[in-house]
Amino acid sequence: MYLSDIHTHSIASGHGTSCTISDMAKEASRKGLKLLGISDHGPGTLASGTSSYFRSLPFCPRKRFGIELFYGVELNILDTEGHIDLSDELLNNLDYAIISMHRQNYRSGSVSENTQAYINAMKHPAVKVLGHCDDSHFPVDYDALAKAAQNEHVIFEINEASLTPGSYRGDTRANAAQILHCALRYKLPVILSSDSHGTGHIGDFTNAAEFVHQFMFPESLILNNQIPRLKVFLQTC
Repeated sequence: MYLSDIHTHSIASGHGTSCTISDMAKEASRKGLKLLGISDHGPGTLASGTSSYFRSLPFCPRKRFGIELFYGVELNILDTEGHIDLSDELLNNLDYAIISMHRQNYRSGSVSENTQAYINAMKHPAVKVLGHCDDSHFPVDYDALAKAAQNEHVIFEINEASLTPGSYRGDTRANAAQILHCALRYKLPVILSSDSHGTGHIGDFTNAAEFVHQFMFPESLILNNQIPRLKVFLQTC
């Protein structure tokens, strides 16, 4: 069992759920998690969190139902220059940011262009996690990403939603294998993420956990159960 999940979405993401942060924390507690990260989509996503929502998060309770809460954002990468959809003022007051590519915000280019977009975006000190960069719609150079991630103190996620059979991201297994191969080569930690929209899949790493275990990826490089280390990592600029 893994004890943390930092890629989850509440009603503020604008799609997929009507669950509040309290609903999410209550379910995380029921499932035995210790730390829950709320990472709602940035304002570039249709009907997602507004600037006022992200401005209010630092004032929200840090514990609900016995669960420690971190408040972040899943940013949209907007172009190859790595522009993102939340201001520095707001990012600097959140605990962490995930950067991702979504088709409504970013038009996929060549492998080189997509890779450079990720590399440019991860230079922001708030960015800690490369979100579902296994997506087959956005091909990248994983070795180049891993080298940049090592320099910028950013990590890959292994995304449960991507590895679920029938995922709209396509068959991501070969890409996820490359991620783990590069993470092992550069001794980069990874995080397993549910990408749960609502309470239904909080802490559910069924496919992700099976995948990393089949790959024989070392537990020492998986941060979900290393809560103190994970917290230090998220809070280090």
